Amino acid sequence: MEQRHHGLTKAIADMYTEAATVCLDRHHQSPTDFNLNGSGVRSEAAVEWRRSDARTRGAWANEIDATEAGACACALAAVELIDGLVAIHRAETKTGADYYIAPKGTPAEDLQKWLRFEVSGVDSGSESTVKRRLKDKLTQAATGKSDLPAMAGVVGFRAKLILLADLQNSQASN
Repeated sequence: MEQRHHGLTKAIADMYTEAATVCLDRHHQSPTDFNLNGSGVRSEAAVEWRRSDARTRGAWANEIDATEAGACACALAAVELIDGLVAIHRAETKTGADYYIAPKGTPAEDLQKWLRFEVSGVDSGSESTVKRRLKDKLTQAATGKSDLPAMAGVVGFRAKLILLADLQNSQASN
């Protein structure tokens, strides 16, 4: 991931991927299909991973931490796949987002093309739980201290669902 996402170091990308593996192992066996829904596009993505070992599961025994970190790996992969956007920079506190993302190939200094990206994960919830969390994350992005456009992504690990939504399009439909 770190090769394509300027905003991730190898250590952070590895950490997110490791957490995602633990979250996926809780509910599924590799390979499995996830439903992706974002930018008016509905698709399926085949997800493959190596089963985590006992040491890794023990290191990620805190379900909340694992779900949050694992969601970053999955949501960043989904926004790259669907919208061609990659992480450029970690967002500052109170911006209403976790990362700044931009189209692939955008220079890291080109702030004009950056969007805020708020990420969340749901370990055991249903599709309706994932949809409610997406609504909450869009509200969080809307109240963030930044004028940049925003998106949110929520990963439902048990539900095998990743939802992405643009704040502006979401507000227009309300």
